[in-house]
Amino acid sequence: MSNNKGFSLIEVLVALLLTTIGVLGMVALQGRSIQYTQDSVQRNTAVSLANELIEIARANPQALYNSSVPKFPINSGMKEDSLFYKAKGDDFADRDACVTTTTRLAETPKEQRDCWADKVEAMLPGGAAVFESDVSICRSSSPGDCDGAGSMLEIRLAWQVREGACLDADDPDATVCTYTVRVEP
Repeated sequence: MSNNKGFSLIEVLVALLLTTIGVLGMVALQGRSIQYTQDSVQRNTAVSLANELIEIARANPQALYNSSVPKFPINSGMKEDSLFYKAKGDDFADRDACVTTTTRLAETPKEQRDCWADKVEAMLPGGAAVFESDVSICRSSSPGDCDGAGSMLEIRLAWQVREGACLDADDPDATVCTYTVRVEP
C-alpha cells in the first residue's frame, strides 16, 4: 500500500501557478506592445510632418536661400533669417491661421508654413503648448546646435506622452518625446 494521498492536488496547484505566471507575462507583454505601437504611430506622424516641411522648403528656395538656386553641392548660402526658422520656446514670426478651404490652397511660402504648423498642432499630442515650447526649426552646423551657421536645416518635432512612455528619452520620467531630422534642403 502506497501513501500518495493529496499528491494530485499538489500537481494541480503547481500547474495552476505556472499557468498564472505565464498569463501574467503575456498581459505585461501586451501592455508593452500597446506602448510601442503608440510610440510608433506618433513617430511616423512626426516623420511625415518633417518630410512635408522639407518639401515645402524645397519648393520655395527663395525663402531659405540667399540665391534662388544653390551654387554648391553643400550650400552655405542659406539665409540667416528665414520664415521657416523657429526657435525653441517661440512660435513662428507673423503666424496666421491656415487659409485653405475646399476651393483654395495655401499658395505663398508663409501660408504653406502656417498651414503646416496648424497641422503639426492638430496631429501630434500636446498641441500648441508643445509646438511652442519644444519644437524648433533652424540652420545648424552640428547636430543639436541651432547656431545659425552651416548648410543643414534641423527640424525637431515634439509631442506629449504620459510619464515614462517616451521610449528614447534620457529621462525615464519624461513626458515629451522628440523626433529630430537634419537635412540639406
